[in-house]
Amino acid sequence: MVQDSGSADGKSSVTLAGTVEKIIKPPHPSLPEKAQIGIEGGDDLYREIRIDSVVTNAQGQEFELKKGAEVEVTIHAEAGATTKI
Repeated sequence: MVQDSGSADGKSSVTLAGTVEKIIKPPHPSLPEKAQIGIEGGDDLYREIRIDSVVTNAQGQEFELKKGAEVEVTIHAEAGATTKI
């Protein structure tokens, strides 16, 4: 787990490592595939998230995630939504 101390825009954040566990086919061809991502360090019953399997690079090109891909999941929170410890 990588913890960020914050950013220039005043948001606090944390970045967690994860792995694409499986790609889920949509129930209808017009819908996007989903990627199930296992988050390292997550509680046993809440370790996976599902997102659209499409990611975008810095040039705006779209790509689909593959099973087994190593990913990072970053969570940002506004300064007013956190308490200093």
